[in-house]
Amino acid sequence: MCGLCGILGVAEHWTDSAGGAPGATASRQADRQHRARVANAVLGVFGLKLSDWMNRYTLTGPTGRSAVIDNLGAVWPMAERLTGRPCDPLDPAVIDAIEARAGTDRGEPG
Repeated sequence: MCGLCGILGVAEHWTDSAGGAPGATASRQADRQHRARVANAVLGVFGLKLSDWMNRYTLTGPTGRSAVIDNLGAVWPMAERLTGRPCDPLDPAVIDAIEARAGTDRGEPG
């Protein structure tokens, strides 16, 4: 994909409108980075990483393959493409893995 596609963008998704005053770009950028960090808590279970890039997101798979996506609504379908398996963030095993990881991050026995 050429770099220009990452700049053009598309219409705003509802997940991008949270927080901050309209036009407050510094706050908006911080919000996007925060959303990426939160999403990574779940995506890490699948070996994926989400990065904020040029007002879009880059989702990188465990093999290094990556895709540019417009908004958080596109994360899960692309996650399944990159991993080649279902990626259900509400799967009880995934939730247990996230909670276990959060416990060890806080120094709790895992």
